Amino acid sequence: MPPITNHLPTADLQALDAAHHMHPFTTNDDLGKKGARIITRAKGIYLTDSEGNEILDAMAGLWCVNLGYGREEMGKVAARQMNELPYYNTFFQTTHVPAIALAKELADLAPGDLNHVFFAGSGSEANDTNLRMVRTYWAQKGKPEKSHIISRKNAYHGSSVGSASLGGMTPMHEQGGLPIPGIHHIGQPDWYAEGGDQSPEEFGLARARELEEKILELGADKVAAFIGEPVQGAGGVVIPPSTYWPEIQRICEKHDILLIADEVICGFGRTGNWFGSQTMGITPHIMTIAKGLSSGYAPIGGSIVCDEVAEVINACEFNHGYTYSGHPVCAAVALENLRIMQEENIIDHVRDVAAPALKEALEKLGEHPLVGGVNVSGLMASLPLTPHKESRAKFATDGGVAGYTCREHCFANNLVMRHVGDRMIISPPLIITPEEIKIFAERATKALDATYADLKDKDLLKAAS
Repeated sequence: MPPITNHLPTADLQALDAAHHMHPFTTNDDLGKKGARIITRAKGIYLTDSEGNEILDAMAGLWCVNLGYGREEMGKVAARQMNELPYYNTFFQTTHVPAIALAKELADLAPGDLNHVFFAGSGSEANDTNLRMVRTYWAQKGKPEKSHIISRKNAYHGSSVGSASLGGMTPMHEQGGLPIPGIHHIGQPDWYAEGGDQSPEEFGLARARELEEKILELGADKVAAFIGEPVQGAGGVVIPPSTYWPEIQRICEKHDILLIADEVICGFGRTGNWFGSQTMGITPHIMTIAKGLSSGYAPIGGSIVCDEVAEVINACEFNHGYTYSGHPVCAAVALENLRIMQEENIIDHVRDVAAPALKEALEKLGEHPLVGGVNVSGLMASLPLTPHKESRAKFATDGGVAGYTCREHCFANNLVMRHVGDRMIISPPLIITPEEIKIFAERATKALDATYADLKDKDLLKAAS
């Protein structure tokens, strides 16, 4: 494919980007010297950069482009809504048709009695909403001291002050005085990295019971909620053992603790069900949604709230909200996204076609000498890299060198596969076909082979003592 010519040369674009654009989660000085990759268009599961390279996007953007790129229906709906009602707020006793319709559709799709929606512009905003909502809920019930929230180490719940505090990532907490008071973190259910000699089932129970230990330490009368991703995404696709979530549910019910399921990544088909909560068999009081809600075509998020919590919140003036809560264009795009997903049976495709094909391909990649195992749930997966498969050993070098090396080889081979430390993670568009999965596996194999050769040449295939 020839380069696209209707823009400045790549080097000029990179220079402008470095001069004016501050990237998230980036050392911008380093990126400015290297030069950002300029993405100019996309179709299906492929991106095209300013040099004309066609790149297989095995991350669906940031876990979000579930329908794939280039769905013209989405653009038409957005244009129609912009012409009809480009914006109005939902403050001051007003509403509009797209917000009403989307709230009803989400109530129909969500399991159990999750029948109410508070809209936000992103998952970060939605988790800030959840933080205030659960504290307000208990205060309205005459228990204002029931305000502490328990989360997990290495969890990701957003990057605003409130949502980053709910998350458990140390590098984020080291900047900006986080976490804020009243947020506590227990161990994550990562058997591969932390399970030692325990069986996955034993480890899952042990990690779940850390929640009860923390509740008893703080006092059940002080704890408002527990928040967790059904599968930890940004933390490295941490799929909990089968014993974990049932025990978490039992503990929350026993101690009268609200359960918040962060479905920002897992929701809307990623795990082979509409929601990861269904895959894990849990019944949350609140679900956080974003990303796949609109397949990334428009920024929108929200909290789906159960009848019990909504009844209490709706009886008071909840002094909370955002300018773009239920933005009509974003809501219309999300509705179109959900329509397409249902009419084209995208969930069935994930469960019956794409997920089995991906699992087969990943198990083959798992035979590579650098890959320590395969963690997969639906169309999200991780491949932990290790110098010693049998012991699941970490590298003696600083964590992330192997993963970063592999990521760079992926990029050079026109494949987007992200690294979290020394774990390679993927989350492709839900429309990916078995034939496209084969192409992914071929490019991933080349990247793993090149990484293995690099590490061997540099004498880095050594296990930590």
